[in-house]
Amino acid sequence: MGPEALRVTGLAQALERLGYDVEDRGNLNGPVNPDLPPVNGYRHLPQTIEWCTAVRDEVRGILCDGKMPILLGGDHCLTIGSLAAIAHNCAAMGESYSVLWLDAHADFNTADISPSGNIHGMALAVACGHGPDGLTGLGPLPHLDPARVVQVGIRCLDSMEKKRVVSSGMDVHDMRRIDENGMRRTMEAALARLEELGGHIHVSLDVDFLDPSIAPGVGTTVPGGPTYREARLCMEMIHDSGLISSLDLMELNPAYDMKNATAKLTVELVESLFGQQIVSRHDTTL
Repeated sequence: MGPEALRVTGLAQALERLGYDVEDRGNLNGPVNPDLPPVNGYRHLPQTIEWCTAVRDEVRGILCDGKMPILLGGDHCLTIGSLAAIAHNCAAMGESYSVLWLDAHADFNTADISPSGNIHGMALAVACGHGPDGLTGLGPLPHLDPARVVQVGIRCLDSMEKKRVVSSGMDVHDMRRIDENGMRRTMEAALARLEELGGHIHVSLDVDFLDPSIAPGVGTTVPGGPTYREARLCMEMIHDSGLISSLDLMELNPAYDMKNATAKLTVELVESLFGQQIVSRHDTTL
């Protein structure tokens, strides 16, 4: 339902108004959610492998066509597929890649420490090579280097996951850092790190990155996230940096939304991410 809500709210039309040529390739098909308990620490592993394989193949095809993929989700585990596609494409081009992870959660759990077994809480760990062969094998070796990951907005980690994040080498800008430094200085530091890393920059936006008071339409709300203006500034600064090469829009769930508010806000953020400004900062003509 999430992708359909973004379509109905006018995501494609918003990008077209900004001058982009948009091609909606439609939905991918995969198995339904069987709603089963974890097996060996993973919930719905066979279904997740099938979905992520389909995502990898589709996103890789878009990259091979020389276009920018925007993946609409859906469970954040699908990012495993898009990152595998990016890894394959960058390997073929001899290029490096990095990730800007906008999320309330670090998603760096593993099966042995995850309280739930939900793979959406392990997505980034899998991309870095910590997971079952059926998922880690979707991308080429070497796996994503955690030192090439920049996280912003993090505010909810499991106790054992926290230790893994701290020791991983990821650049983590949690909500305390945003509280102390403000969104502007936080994003300046995050984008400076990504510019230093270079290569293909993938942005993965989990809608629960936002404070639930403005974005209730997610399954795992966490209070204390970025405000409306902080989120808009974040997106505007990413656009101004010129670094974005691909995008995930994940975890929008209209079943939890109120009057489509979260879908509307997500479209507004994408507009900012692709160049919508209150007043042009680059055109001085009248």
